[in-house]
Amino acid sequence: MFESAFNSRALTIVAVALALTLSSGPASAKKKRVFSVEDLYKVGRVSQLAVAPNDDLAAFAVKTFDMKTNKNVTHLWIADLSSGKSRQITNAEKSDWAPRWMPDGRLAFLSARSGKPQIWAIHLDGGEAVQLTDLPLGIDNFAVAPNGEHVAAVISVFPKCETMKCNDRKAQAKESDKVKARVIDKLLYRIWDTWLDERRGHVIWIPLNGGEPRDLTPGDMQTPPHDLGGHMDLSISPDGDEVVFTSNTTANPAWNTNNDIFAVSVLSGEPRNLTAEHEGCEAEPIYSPDGKYISYLAMERPGFEADRKTLMLYDRKSKKRIPLTDSLDRSVYSYSWAPNGKNIVFYAADLGRVSLYKVSVPSGEVKKLVDKGVNSSPQVTSDGRKIVYLGQNMSSPTEVYTVKMSGSRIKQISHINDDLMGRIEMGNFEDIEYKGANGDKIHGFLLKPPGFDPKKKYPLLMLIHGGPQGAFGDSFHPRWNMQMFATPGFVVAAVNFHGSVGYGQDFTDSISGDWGGKPYEDIMKGVDHVTETYSFVDGDNVSAAGASYGGYMVNWIMGHTDRFRSLVSHDGVYELVSMYGSTEELWFPEWENNGTPWDAPELYEKFNPANHVKNFKTPTLVIHGEHDYRVPYTQGLQLFTALQRQGVESRLIFFPDETHFVQKPQNARLWWNSVLGWLADHADLKWTPPGKQFGKKGKRKGKVKKIAGRRGSFRNR
Repeated sequence: MFESAFNSRALTIVAVALALTLSSGPASAKKKRVFSVEDLYKVGRVSQLAVAPNDDLAAFAVKTFDMKTNKNVTHLWIADLSSGKSRQITNAEKSDWAPRWMPDGRLAFLSARSGKPQIWAIHLDGGEAVQLTDLPLGIDNFAVAPNGEHVAAVISVFPKCETMKCNDRKAQAKESDKVKARVIDKLLYRIWDTWLDERRGHVIWIPLNGGEPRDLTPGDMQTPPHDLGGHMDLSISPDGDEVVFTSNTTANPAWNTNNDIFAVSVLSGEPRNLTAEHEGCEAEPIYSPDGKYISYLAMERPGFEADRKTLMLYDRKSKKRIPLTDSLDRSVYSYSWAPNGKNIVFYAADLGRVSLYKVSVPSGEVKKLVDKGVNSSPQVTSDGRKIVYLGQNMSSPTEVYTVKMSGSRIKQISHINDDLMGRIEMGNFEDIEYKGANGDKIHGFLLKPPGFDPKKKYPLLMLIHGGPQGAFGDSFHPRWNMQMFATPGFVVAAVNFHGSVGYGQDFTDSISGDWGGKPYEDIMKGVDHVTETYSFVDGDNVSAAGASYGGYMVNWIMGHTDRFRSLVSHDGVYELVSMYGSTEELWFPEWENNGTPWDAPELYEKFNPANHVKNFKTPTLVIHGEHDYRVPYTQGLQLFTALQRQGVESRLIFFPDETHFVQKPQNARLWWNSVLGWLADHADLKWTPPGKQFGKKGKRKGKVKKIAGRRGSFRNR
């Protein structure tokens, strides 16, 4: 539930400065430098791939950051898959996102350039974008009907309003009301970083050539569900007569995962629940190209958000459910149909990587196609010969790639980041394996710092992933970037302890009810393995850092060992009982701890870091965001108070304008410089921000200003 390197929401990677287009020369001719925070915020964050249904083209989004203005903007690009050339096609001051192809070859997208997000479209041969919708409310998501005359859009509306004008009046009245008190009658009342109110996400059928929009999901129905939805929980049938979507219509969505697949006629009738007999989580429905099936992802066990996701088919005629990927002991994260309907391509976490697969329909025969790096968003070209996808690895940010349907001839298509990355010296990494708890094989990564000299001794930094059902992978993470952690001169280790995904569902299940058990043993044995195996690692100079569940584990570590020189706890769970009472999705702690604190208090007490305060000795940096509703910031305040009261060297960095994640560029710069400064100081490293070459051990120059309580990510917790 907490932050993870394989979080499906977190697999999108952030974008470059717009000035960086194609590679401008061989990297060997350029003087390389060490990676800096400023470089990280020039990196190309490429996402939202959309392959054209009738042409050899792909659209994608590129988000760019401006450190000076502390803002970001997203623009759309087009890649010619035949020539391998890419070009930017939108350049408005406001962001453009969510590209969708129209039958006439135009590219539709969402943009806030006229105020609230609306649907726009642009011709690829030039000209200005044209606004297609002009509604008083902003559009959250949309799908284009096969005939191009309608769209199905998700819009947050007031359920009692029957017209857009009514919704507009209510929204304006709410905005102008001087009383901002919230009157709350039931759970959920907030999610991730957002307070909820009476508004609900509804599917609105919108004619593009005039006419009144029609609400297809009136009443107290929310789509997509507040959490555990898919990449795209909205699809229109090939004949244009029906829409499928995902919703949780139970009376208690705060403590169950019972998302269902619904279908509704665009002309009349009530939404029909297609998976009502199943209490697990279903999401991401898509019609097959011939309309025979509705595919979707399903988890079997109710209440367990990290259960294996199986790709399913719903036969619209027989109403039977057909599991397609039962033979694969991996979760399917997202997928798309081949145009001929004979295959579905998808991606899944796999042994520290995220691999691409295809499965035959309806036989269920699965084949792995791409197994290097971390890959996502696979889509098949109109001729059925190639798969277009987004790929990255630990040394290279996300770009657009193609591979043949056979899995051969991988080709990089976009080159948004080539120029920048060609100027930076990256550390080399390798896979590591050792025996952890129960003698089970534990996999991880070891990254050496830039300028590595095998004759020298380096301090070790152990990174701890979130989730806890997450994993560290061969990826260029936009926040917890392993290359950045190595820059002061650390050897960085990241191990996938019991509970990690990509190693089989039994391995993932093994952390539930054992938060401080096997994972802690795996991490400590990982420290022993690295320090005893690699002569260049200083076993007396070890630090650790983690976020979300990784922050929990840091908090657990400080009460059980003094092995570490220093620790960093970002948005970590500290006190399990108060955490239960202030987090938003109760199914998570109830599953992980076998019930509520009053009915089943044993695990809440057994694995509660707050019960071991008297053992705290390690210097610790505590970081939290005020708008983190998953792991509320009071967890961090409690931890800092305990450290201070015990006389332990500690520092609190509190961000009043951040959530579970630190995302604003200037806040991120403060975060990185503070974290690396804290770790480097306690490891006796000389380190000078922003990213200048490190030198001999000793005091670093330009000491980061101490911040203790100054005003200023547990899902994937």
